[in-house]
Amino acid sequence: MQIPILYEDDEVLAVNKPAGLVVHADGRTTEPTLAGLLLEKYPSIHGVGETIPLTKGGVIEKWGIVHRIDRETSGVLLVAKTQESFLNLKSQFQARTIKKSYRTFAQGFLKEEHGIIDKPIGRSTSDFRKWSAEYGARGELREAVTEYQVLGKGEVGAMKISYLEVSPYTGRTHQIRVHLKAIGHPIVCDSLYAPKSPCALGFERTALHAFSIEFKGLDGACHHVEAPFPEDFGVALAELGIPC
Repeated sequence: MQIPILYEDDEVLAVNKPAGLVVHADGRTTEPTLAGLLLEKYPSIHGVGETIPLTKGGVIEKWGIVHRIDRETSGVLLVAKTQESFLNLKSQFQARTIKKSYRTFAQGFLKEEHGIIDKPIGRSTSDFRKWSAEYGARGELREAVTEYQVLGKGEVGAMKISYLEVSPYTGRTHQIRVHLKAIGHPIVCDSLYAPKSPCALGFERTALHAFSIEFKGLDGACHHVEAPFPEDFGVALAELGIPC
């Protein structure tokens, strides 16, 4: 599998991850990963970054990986080529100075065209795989803030759908999916957070795309990288009559 490169210099790669590809191994499965595919093409990134210790011994190697997006999410992801670059990008993520923008299709019409969802996230009580920003979430509740802007809307049969630009200020697991569900507008075709809702617009995966990212290189220069829409997003936008 060829991974599209959106930007590259001596320090960093920005890649366009296809939907369905996991970013790195989880210690249980042996399926192909983005980290593994990139290591084949860029063997010099071996040893860059950090490993994840496993409770039963051993580690997960994720060389070069600074952050991750969900398996079903497509779009831009940064990969460090040197340890110095890894630490630089990691510090920007920790300081929340890296700007990320996503595009998604959510169920229903939102009351406000623009808004900020400020709801802490904890563990779901109904499913160990899920997180929750609703009453009754268990465990440590961690700060989570997401901004959204409605870019368009339409109807497919009896289903109302909003097309959104979404920017997470924090980086919690499943944050965008959890926050949109918490305000009553789960993402189209999200089988984990809206399992009883039918898929629409031709999607066969969670309708979420990491559209752009802004970061600074080691020299302080700002970089803005965008990931072109995959085919399913283009089809969905056309069906709703919304320009790409």
